[in-house]
Amino acid sequence: MKDIHSYWAYLVLALLIFAVINAVIGLTQKKQFTDKDLRIGLFTLIVSHIQLLIGLGWYFMSPWYQALKEDSATVMGDKATRLLAVEHPTMMILALVFITIGWSKHKKKTTDAAKFKTFVIFYGLGLVFILSKIPWTNWFN
Repeated sequence: MKDIHSYWAYLVLALLIFAVINAVIGLTQKKQFTDKDLRIGLFTLIVSHIQLLIGLGWYFMSPWYQALKEDSATVMGDKATRLLAVEHPTMMILALVFITIGWSKHKKKTTDAAKFKTFVIFYGLGLVFILSKIPWTNWFN
């Protein structure tokens, strides 16, 4: 489960970066919001939500969750364990909240620029949250 979560994260990150860059280009170049842009946003949303489900499954089986249940003071006192047990899951859930809000809000927008701007803001915030709490040391070991 941990391996699936780790490898799927690369896909999520690549798609999210692509979606944000696509939205920035669409906004700055005043492009028309097409079905392609819609599908990029939707696919990013779906892949991100699948990652959340995989992550939650892994989290509740992980040693960090068990440690948090048994001795939360020790977990909170150790920076590396706190990242994996508390900070990473919390920020990833918040990132998914922003991505989901961005998807929902863009559907109500009537202009192409407003749709792109909504993706830039909400998917961009999701990307920043994800990048801020990826356990980078685990990725590169």
